Amino acid sequence: MKAKKLFTSTLGVCGLAMVCSILWGSAFPGVKLGYEWMGIPADGANQQILFAGTRFFLAGILALLGGSAASRRILLPKKGSWPMIIKLSAFQTVFQYLFFYLGLAHTSGVKASIIEGTNAFMAILIASLVFRQEKLTARKIAGCALGFGGVALANWQSGMDFGFQLTGEGFILLATLGYAIASVLVKDYSKKEDPVVLSGWQFALGGLVMMVWGLASGARISGAQPAGIAMLLYLAMVSAVAFSLWSALLKYNPVSKITVFGLMYPVFGVILSGILLGEGAQAFNGKTIAALILVSAGIWVVNWIPKSKSIPRPAQ
Repeated sequence: MKAKKLFTSTLGVCGLAMVCSILWGSAFPGVKLGYEWMGIPADGANQQILFAGTRFFLAGILALLGGSAASRRILLPKKGSWPMIIKLSAFQTVFQYLFFYLGLAHTSGVKASIIEGTNAFMAILIASLVFRQEKLTARKIAGCALGFGGVALANWQSGMDFGFQLTGEGFILLATLGYAIASVLVKDYSKKEDPVVLSGWQFALGGLVMMVWGLASGARISGAQPAGIAMLLYLAMVSAVAFSLWSALLKYNPVSKITVFGLMYPVFGVILSGILLGEGAQAFNGKTIAALILVSAGIWVVNWIPKSKSIPRPAQ
């Protein structure tokens, strides 16, 4: 009951969702720095897959070790949970991050972080129209429109029709689709299985698949620096902590209420990319600021609950 109160109270939801957003926002520059410090070139697709697989396999191990220590038991999935873990792993880890890592190598951290902001709106649309978990209201549609407006504005210079790269911005958009589907699945599956069990095992399984893929294709990471190894461990921790918390939030709340906080990833991703990657010119200009304002407005619109009109009391 204490856990449910933490994950459903306004303060708890906002605080934990913001922690997740900060962690995930830091992954945008973290991945690009990891490529640099591991000696992985922008066109080294198989090395990038191997890097991603190693990260998520470690994330799964960390999540399971932490969860097992906290619950004082080894976190093993129920016999009937394996189909859920496999399906969740396919969308959350393999599909999403395969396209994310490949796309991030061909676009800026600032651009990728803003495009990733559309995952919240995709999740709302899929939860409402495909899985029928909640109603799609005019307020949610308005929030989606504002968010996509921010994405369009962020890409206006190169443009969706002028220089838009399928292997860059296009792959990042596909990654958001994988995230959206996974979010809806987590909402459903967490009613039947512990969110930490789902997180840990799906990461470990998905990471292992990506590692085997990378190694089988001949990829090797031979130019790793100590800083690169440290970044790899940090990124694994980001996934283990953030996704476990996020899964618990989705278990107790509507998809739209939680996933819309994912629109804060771009805010933190832009700020950290500007600082750490030297993308200040792109991060801190009028167009990007306006795009972030639109995205932030989308968050407010989706979460805004109008006060009910007061009903006059009958005369005593």
